[in-house]
Amino acid sequence: MNILGISAFYHDSAACLVQDGKIISAAQEERFTRKKHDFSFPKNAINYCLQNSNLSAKDLDFVTFYDKPFIKFERILETYLAFAPYGIQSFIRAVPLWIKQKLWMKEVISRELGFDGKIIFTEHHESHAASAFFPSPFQKAAFLTIDGVGEWTTTSYGMGEDNAIRIMSEIHFPHSLGLLYSAFTYYTGFKVNSGEYKLMGLAPYGEPKYKDIILSELIDLKEDGSFRLNMKYFNYCTGLTMTNKRFDKLFGGPPRKPESRLTQRHMDIARSIQDVTEEVMLRIVRHTHKETGCENLCLAGGVALNCVGNGRILREGPFKNIWIQPAAGDAGGALGAALFVWYQYLENKRVVDGKRDLQYGTYLGPKFENDYILDYLKKKSIAYTELRDNEIPEKIADLIAEQKVIGWLQGRMEFGPRALGSRSIIGDARSEKMQETMNLKIKFRESFRPFAPTVIKEKASDYFEMDTESPYMLLVAPVKRERCKEVSACDEEKLFGLKKLQVVRSDIPAVTHVDYSARVQTVNEEDNPLYYRMIRKFDEKYGCPVIINTSFNVRGEPIVCTPEDAYLCFMRTNMDYLIMGNYLLEKKGQKPLEKDIDWLKEFELD
Repeated sequence: MNILGISAFYHDSAACLVQDGKIISAAQEERFTRKKHDFSFPKNAINYCLQNSNLSAKDLDFVTFYDKPFIKFERILETYLAFAPYGIQSFIRAVPLWIKQKLWMKEVISRELGFDGKIIFTEHHESHAASAFFPSPFQKAAFLTIDGVGEWTTTSYGMGEDNAIRIMSEIHFPHSLGLLYSAFTYYTGFKVNSGEYKLMGLAPYGEPKYKDIILSELIDLKEDGSFRLNMKYFNYCTGLTMTNKRFDKLFGGPPRKPESRLTQRHMDIARSIQDVTEEVMLRIVRHTHKETGCENLCLAGGVALNCVGNGRILREGPFKNIWIQPAAGDAGGALGAALFVWYQYLENKRVVDGKRDLQYGTYLGPKFENDYILDYLKKKSIAYTELRDNEIPEKIADLIAEQKVIGWLQGRMEFGPRALGSRSIIGDARSEKMQETMNLKIKFRESFRPFAPTVIKEKASDYFEMDTESPYMLLVAPVKRERCKEVSACDEEKLFGLKKLQVVRSDIPAVTHVDYSARVQTVNEEDNPLYYRMIRKFDEKYGCPVIINTSFNVRGEPIVCTPEDAYLCFMRTNMDYLIMGNYLLEKKGQKPLEKDIDWLKEFELD
C-alpha cells in the first residue's frame, strides 16, 4: 500500500512516501527549487518520492495533507474579526490567497497529481504528534508538540501506544511559545521562521537581564507549563510585524535592522528569551510526565528544533528516554500525516524494538550514483581524481588533518534541516581558526554562529557529557570538563560579546561554543557507514574521533541536493576539496566559473 504525505503553503513544503508502513522517501521542496523554506506545492518533492519507487499517481492508495485548511481559515477570520478594524492591511493581503488557493487543497492535490482517490486531512498537531511517536523506537511514550500555530493549537501533549496517538491537552492561539520566540527573532533583526536558530546561537554571549521582564510582562507562566501571552505587546494577530511600539519601549528601542551591528543588549535579550523558553519547555515536560506516567518522551513541532532546550530536558527532565523528530517543523508534518493514515486510520500493527527508530538516520532523499556523477564531471570537463571505496576514509581523514575544508556529498540526502554526513562541509575540530574561517570564508555567515561536531557513537561520552545517542544533531551537551581549557577570570572579564570567540576553550575549539557546549551528532556504522569509517580513520591516525560538520550550503541557500548544486557551491566558496561518490575534486585544479562575478555580493557581511 502506497501513502503519500504532503505539507505545503505555509513554510518548508515537503512530501513523504510510506509503503506498507515503511518510510521509503521524504524530501523538502526547497532542495529542488533552490528557494530556501519554499512553501509552494511540493511537486518536485512528490515527483522524487514517486520516481524513486517507480510509481505514478495511479499507484497511490491514499494522499494525506498535514492540516485542515478550513479550520485554519476559520481561525484567521475569527482573529481578524476580534481585532477589527485593526489589521485591515494584513487581511487584504492574506484572504485573497486563501480564497484562490489554500482553501481548495483537495482540488489542488487532484489537479497537481492527477489523483482521483481518497484524500485525508489530519490536524496540524496530530501530524506533528504522529511524526514524533510513530517513527520513534518506543511502543509506548508521551509526546509533546510545540510550534507557532497549526489550525488553533500551538502546544499539545498526549500519549502514543502501539498504533494510536491521543492528544490529552492543548494550548490555543494566540498564546504560543513558538510565536513568542519568533517575536524575539524579529526584534533582534533575524528572519522569522528562518533565523530562530541564530537567536539560539547568540544567547550564550549574553546574560539573562531581561528574563524577569519577560516573565512579568509578556507571559503568564503557570507551574504546569500552561501560559498566556500579554497580547498588548504583540502585533502578529493582525499586523505585518511581530511586535509593536509597546514592546519596543519595554526593551529599550526599536527592532534591530537586519545586518546591522549586534550589541551586548541584543545578546542579553537573546539569552533572556532562550532561558524563558527552556523554563516553559521544562515545566510542560514535567507536567506531561506527571499526567502520562510514561518513561519515554517524543518531541516535534518547530520548537523541538531548540536543541539547547532539548539537552536540558534530557539532563534535567523526568523522562528516562527522549526521541526528537529530525524534521520537527512543518516538513515533518508530511511524514506524520502519512504514518497517521497507516497506523491510526487503517489500524495497522506497529512493532518496534525499543532501541532503533524507524527513520533510518533520516537519509530519505535522493542519491546519485557514481555513473551519474562521472557523466556530469566529464560533460563539464571538470578535473577530478578517482578513489577506490577503501581509499576514501583515509584520504579525507588526511585532508582534514592538513586543515583542509571539504565538501562531502555521499548517499541519500537528509530529510530535515540538519546535514548529517550526506550533504556536509567538514573540517578539523581541533583547529583554533577553523570556526572563523568556515563562517566567513565558506558559509558567508555571521561570525558568532557555532559549528556542530560529529563524533563516532562509541566515543561520544569521552568528549561530551552525554550517555545517549544524538543521531539527528538535536541535543546540546556540555563538553567534558577534562577536555576544557580554563580561562582566567581576568581574561574572561576583558572579553565580552563576540570577543569571547577569541578564547580557546577546549581541545576541540572549533565546535566548542562560548558556554562550553556543543550541538552533538553521533554517527554509527549502520546508518552511515562511509562517514563513520572516515571519522574512525581520523581517530586512528590523529587521535580524535570528532570532526566539524556543517550543512553543505552558503547563507541564504538551501542545503545542496545534486552534484551540480554541490559543484557550484564548492566553486563559489573557499572550500579546498569536494568529494562526490568516488570522485575527489581539488580547488586548485578547477577552471573558474564563468559569469559568476556578482554572486558573492548577496552574501557580504558588515
